[in-house]
Amino acid sequence: MKKLISILLTLAIVVTVLSACGTSSPDPVANPTVVDDGRKILNVGRSSELFDMDSTIATEADCLEVISAIIEPLFYTGPDGTPVNALAESYEVNESGTEYIFHIRQNANWMNGTPVTADDFVFAWRRLVDPANASEYSFMMEVAAVKNATAIISGEMAPEELGVYAVDSKTLKVEIDHPVTYFLNLMTFPSFCPINEAYATEKGSQYALGADNLLCCGPFYMSAWEVGGNTYQLKKNDSYYDAEHVYLDEINFQIIKDSQQTMLAYENGDLDYVRLTGDQVSRYQNDEGFTKIEEGYLWYLSPNLNPSSSEFSSGLENLNLRMAIALSYDKEIICNELLKDGSIPANFAIPNKLAIGPDGKDFRETTGTYLNTDKAKAQEYWEKAKAELGVDEVTIELIYDDSDSTPTIAQFLQSEIENNLSGVHLNLKAQPKKSRTDLMQKRNYEMGLTRWGPDYADPMTYLDMWTTGSTYNYGEWSNAEYDQLIADANGKLANDPPARWEALKQAEKLVMDNAVILPVYQKGTAAMVRPGITGISFFPVGVGTIYKSVDIVK
Repeated sequence: MKKLISILLTLAIVVTVLSACGTSSPDPVANPTVVDDGRKILNVGRSSELFDMDSTIATEADCLEVISAIIEPLFYTGPDGTPVNALAESYEVNESGTEYIFHIRQNANWMNGTPVTADDFVFAWRRLVDPANASEYSFMMEVAAVKNATAIISGEMAPEELGVYAVDSKTLKVEIDHPVTYFLNLMTFPSFCPINEAYATEKGSQYALGADNLLCCGPFYMSAWEVGGNTYQLKKNDSYYDAEHVYLDEINFQIIKDSQQTMLAYENGDLDYVRLTGDQVSRYQNDEGFTKIEEGYLWYLSPNLNPSSSEFSSGLENLNLRMAIALSYDKEIICNELLKDGSIPANFAIPNKLAIGPDGKDFRETTGTYLNTDKAKAQEYWEKAKAELGVDEVTIELIYDDSDSTPTIAQFLQSEIENNLSGVHLNLKAQPKKSRTDLMQKRNYEMGLTRWGPDYADPMTYLDMWTTGSTYNYGEWSNAEYDQLIADANGKLANDPPARWEALKQAEKLVMDNAVILPVYQKGTAAMVRPGITGISFFPVGVGTIYKSVDIVK
């Protein structure tokens, strides 16, 4: 409890200091950036660097956001969350839902003047599934059920046998194994973007590493960026087929990891759009420009269930120990007193407002909740775990990101778990995000505080992570019943939406009953968007921010 009080007092002091500083800081600039020559420039604050702009390799949200701005997909996500035509001017699908024909815009070109063709998609999609490229998002082709994707990814077939074909230069045919109700939604995701084969081949291993190694066909092009640099810049692509509806001339991104410095830059007029951390929300929530953004990100603890896969051996393979930890921390305090940004307690594996079922209801409306905080019950599970493990104490190393509010959450979790489970000790180890991710992907960790953002509007965007052998099954859980449910939902139940939905509910229950992950909260985000800026599109699924229609009104 002393640790908890210390954390809360520290946060209170920070909020007080920020408020006091705010009274003497200059008022935010009333008008966003419109320079003397009439150009419209948007300045954006970010906390993470960009490391790869290759649409078949990138996985980080900021990278995917930029890729979507410079390399257009077949479809964009519209304001209501449904797909709208982008490079695909039109399409047809056969009666069985297993063959799509996409007609690519005749006036869609790469910035070097060459047309965007069906072959650009064939090349990019084969590249995505080619085992030689080890793409972490190759599974998206399996999610889309593209013919032969699974066999190619496993090395059983050649990439040339993928079910995607160039009928002619502007006609793309895609064959899939079974109907996928959200197939067009998937086509909005950057992993399915085209790549110009001649250009990528010429650049070789340097492709998409730096602004000079990118060829763009979207509303903007990347005019400045070095891998890991603290700034990057996009400019309007005048050769874009819909350039008349792109209003910004330039977007400048600045990497500032310190949240107080970020807000100082906003108040000084140097930034126009920034994300707020929890301790800043109360300071700015009544200011003009304060914006709440719904996000689908689920933050959770991922325990390593396979001690043989790492140097650790704390007993997390024991279900009762995992259950004890899952019930021991107060999620309400995390959301309402630490984050204060619209985040909600997560007692589930599938977030709210992710997907609508065949009954017309959100997935969460017709499912239960799991692993609700219950400190007395947590103690009961801990007693069982001690008896089964033959120990009175365990020490667990928790790795987490060293930026934003994550350290505060990790410290609070340590306080709660140690105070409510006497004998359970948490050693905290902060890591740069990339290092933390690498450790978890290599299974060389004990427990990690991590997150997952939905790539498409279906529960499968979460549930297929925990199948046996999945790249993102960090804890190496394996359950034959679960694997079968997922296989059925992706296969024989594809034409029976109600039965498929029930299978997905059963799958979530298995994940929760086995404490495969220990959910913490569903992320909400608060931001400041300078008055006069319109048209930033925010989405809880897929690409989180789209800039194409942004305008600045002086």
